[in-house]
Amino acid sequence: MPVGIVIIVIVAVAGATISQVLRAWLTRPGRAVPPQADLREIRDGLGQLQQAVDAIAVEVERLSEGQRFTTKLLSEQAREVATGTPAVRER
Repeated sequence: MPVGIVIIVIVAVAGATISQVLRAWLTRPGRAVPPQADLREIRDGLGQLQQAVDAIAVEVERLSEGQRFTTKLLSEQAREVATGTPAVRER
């Protein structure tokens, strides 16, 4: 068999084995269940994280709009310099 196929088979078997071991460990008897208070804190933290990501997305969009505007102004200025006449700007 070519080396590539042997490597793929080894990776597939190792992945399946790791998956089985992880499943057995997670479903083992006597595994402690986290208290509901901890789950509530996790949910609250995830909510705060989502709000922070949303706020960052808004700021990134605001910055990109400013960059597009600046690029537009610079290209108009370059066009004015190249033609020697000021461009008419819409307000």
